[in-house]
Amino acid sequence: MDALQQAHLSSGDRALVAYNIHMNFISFHAGVSLRLSAFEKKHARTFSFCAMRAGHSPRGSDSISNSERVLPIGANGILKPGDSRPATPITSKEKAKDGNYSSLSSSFRVNGTVGTSQATNTTRSVSEAFPSSGLSLSSSASPSTALSSPSPSSRLVELPQKFRGVKDYMQRALEFLETEDNYLCWFCPLECGAPPKDAPLLLFLPGIDGTGLGIIRHYESLGRMFEVWCLHIPTKDRTPFEGLVKHVETAIIEASHKTPSKPIYLVGDSFGGSLALAVAARNPGMDLVLVLANPSTSIENSQLQPLFPILERFPDPIYQAVPYLLGFVMGDPVRMASATVDTKLTEIEKIQMLCNNLVSMVPVLGDLAEVIPKKSLQWKLELLKAGALYANSRLHAVKGQVLILASGKDQLLPSRLEAERLQKALPNCVVRYYKDAGHSLLLEDGLDLGNVIRGALMYRKSKKFDPVADYVYPTTKEAFEIIDNNKFLLKMTSPVFFSTKEDGTIVRGLSGVPEEGPILLVGYHMLMGMELYVLYMELMKRNQLLRGVAHPVLFTRFLEQGVVEPGYVDDIRIFGGFPLGKKNFFKVLSRRECALLYPGGAREALHRKGEAYKLFWPEQSEFVRAAARFGYTIVPFGAVGEDDLVEELLDYNDMKRIPFILDIFKEVNANTPKIRPGQSGEVADQYMHLPLLAPKVPGRFYFRFGKPFRTSGRETELQNKEIAGSVYRQIKDEVEQCLNYLLRKREEDPYRSLFPRLFYESLWGEEWQASTFDPSDDLRQ
Repeated sequence: MDALQQAHLSSGDRALVAYNIHMNFISFHAGVSLRLSAFEKKHARTFSFCAMRAGHSPRGSDSISNSERVLPIGANGILKPGDSRPATPITSKEKAKDGNYSSLSSSFRVNGTVGTSQATNTTRSVSEAFPSSGLSLSSSASPSTALSSPSPSSRLVELPQKFRGVKDYMQRALEFLETEDNYLCWFCPLECGAPPKDAPLLLFLPGIDGTGLGIIRHYESLGRMFEVWCLHIPTKDRTPFEGLVKHVETAIIEASHKTPSKPIYLVGDSFGGSLALAVAARNPGMDLVLVLANPSTSIENSQLQPLFPILERFPDPIYQAVPYLLGFVMGDPVRMASATVDTKLTEIEKIQMLCNNLVSMVPVLGDLAEVIPKKSLQWKLELLKAGALYANSRLHAVKGQVLILASGKDQLLPSRLEAERLQKALPNCVVRYYKDAGHSLLLEDGLDLGNVIRGALMYRKSKKFDPVADYVYPTTKEAFEIIDNNKFLLKMTSPVFFSTKEDGTIVRGLSGVPEEGPILLVGYHMLMGMELYVLYMELMKRNQLLRGVAHPVLFTRFLEQGVVEPGYVDDIRIFGGFPLGKKNFFKVLSRRECALLYPGGAREALHRKGEAYKLFWPEQSEFVRAAARFGYTIVPFGAVGEDDLVEELLDYNDMKRIPFILDIFKEVNANTPKIRPGQSGEVADQYMHLPLLAPKVPGRFYFRFGKPFRTSGRETELQNKEIAGSVYRQIKDEVEQCLNYLLRKREEDPYRSLFPRLFYESLWGEEWQASTFDPSDDLRQ
């Protein structure tokens, strides 16, 4: 009989390689390889899922040790939800007889006998056993074990990414149909890897399909943040809506009992959104965070409502065409096909791959007739209605955080209007709006669910959100995507960078900025923070991320009012921003992370007319002693180019003369956290407003980093206030010198203007940047 023989755990000191096997759950951690029978290749993909029996918690029972669990395996050798029981420990004699056990092996009996493979006794890695997964967990690290704060030099996380889309979804859904039993179960996608330490639990509640595969594109992204379980509702299952609610409720109650200090996340897709709201309404005292993608609470207002009653009356030959109709109604075909297109390809290669994906996707849509057969369709439609009625009648009882993802081109539901209605009905609800997305938002390109949760400030590991401890480092893929999304900005501004070496030599590029060890960049804040994207992208090219001190208003509910599209503020939160405050700043420095500080703050970024390139720094040092305490290298810098990009038509002084605008500003600032409350003068004038700007024909951005100031070895000396004050003034002078240098030298740049620069770069190719002034005239400063 085909069976799982044994699990070999890699040696090492870390407990990370523990094999968490429970009566109904198996979690593969880093360093695990499996000895398997020779299962049929057609079942290889099914091994990407580790099934758990319905009605039980994957966290298992404390009464049975991990070495006494067996894996539920069907007669055909496929992992599935099935009867499982405590295994009989294997004796030393039996181990010796088999001769294939290591001292670190977990041993099991299957059906009361020691399982032996009749096909082979060789050990295969997970990547070999499960070729469809795209993972190699036999190595010492899995995707989810990438550190949230990877090193003192703040490197981006290297995370292998496999592109998955509708085709992968359909293939795995069909494999589920071949092996599924007729009852509910939870499963953990193997691609999610081992959950990180202190990771909260995430339960995915599926849409009308019931497969639980709706987050197939986001496994790696979610796996490094959460312990992920997915609910599978078999095609033949007829559990009523209240039964589904109780099933999910059982899981969250047990999980909450085991880890009461952690939140539990419910991610609901369409019908799963109604299910999540119902569960939250029945458990108002539980710490739940809901993420709802186009929730079906508005099913009664569906554009297809007149069609629902007659679907089951379609003759079988006609019903075979229904999946194609649903497939194109459920999502944007182009966006779904784009989900598996690598952004690193050239434009021609992207178009070619997109066309191939579209052609191959059409025949796959016909398989929806098997995933949602005619006999179960009417039942599922009744579930949709029952779920919407149940959830809508109990919205007043939902107390937890809610994040709604709404599509602008949803052909099935009025998702935007429903998001607005739910936001008004729920006390703690924010919305992210995707104007070009269809109903199957989670299967389309343009959305990373992990990023969305972090950008909306919904990710936390404890009762209270901590912007430092709960921060998850972005991956190199995410960094590449933000660079790709801002190609137009880079093309228009063509930024050039200069740095100063230890001997004072000015060179082009960032060779003068230390790559190793913690650094603190201190500089001038352009109007509206125009330099941030460019600065971050340049440093990310060398795999380095900055933790930037941001205004606290960017982390408040004030910016979450109404339907909000993901954008600049979300990017700040995802790519290292944290709210200004002594406690947060100290925590970031204590973690030895590379940091970015603007002493001028909002006063510089929202300066008045005629104040460009003027510093508004406080008189006393605010960062030197803190940086010295942790041995930071302080790098002053200046950036110019705002006056070549926009013209300030109306500043704060102009706008406050307009009565109704002044009233708006007063209301905004009444709810804005105060900066430097004990100070007076210009540095205390951090009045939040939006100046009226007019675009210009773009010029060029210039950056210069001054000579690094090392505090290592001077920690005690720099705790003296007078010495720290002297260093502070020295750094401020260096920033002013950088600004003056760039303002003077840019006049020598033959390609400062847009059109000569574009002509030059078009001749030499897209990746070729126009030259600039030669810094050799000012070799030493």
